[in-house]
Amino acid sequence: MKIKRKKYNIFHQFYRKIRLNMIKLFRSPGGARKVSLGFALGFGLEMIVISTGSLVYLIFYPIVRLAGGSMPAAIIGNVIGKLTFLPLVLLPFAKKIGEMFFTKKTIDIPVEEHPWRDIMSGDFTVFKHLLQGGLHVLIGMSLFGLILGVISYFVVQYLYNNRKKHRLAKRASAAV
Repeated sequence: MKIKRKKYNIFHQFYRKIRLNMIKLFRSPGGARKVSLGFALGFGLEMIVISTGSLVYLIFYPIVRLAGGSMPAAIIGNVIGKLTFLPLVLLPFAKKIGEMFFTKKTIDIPVEEHPWRDIMSGDFTVFKHLLQGGLHVLIGMSLFGLILGVISYFVVQYLYNNRKKHRLAKRASAAV
């Protein structure tokens, strides 16, 4: 006998994924400071994943451990950052902000599409073009990651403490 599963629309699926990750976050081991620090680091580091070509994951674990954050909370922050598509939305703004902070002009070469056969034949100018615009994006996304990480630290700490108070009040009323 086949079990029929209910199909949800895309918005409901998105809500369910966010809600599941928030439940996991509030059940993460460690206190409010450790969980919120881990979440903030994971969420902030997610902002620079695209501009570093996912190389930030090589230092993800050491950064979280050295800062004293919760690794499960950092992974949840990273997943929530991915689910919101925030890095993709902020990418054009990050380039402009990066250009404001790093005003040194790079060589103005128009960006072109590079077919795969050029790369396979040894023409690596695509990487040169990516690196020229990539520095501005990296600076801007690092700034966005820092700002959003600090904001998310306080938001998660507040939500974690409220959830803890709610849970304790619920236990106290159930015990009476």
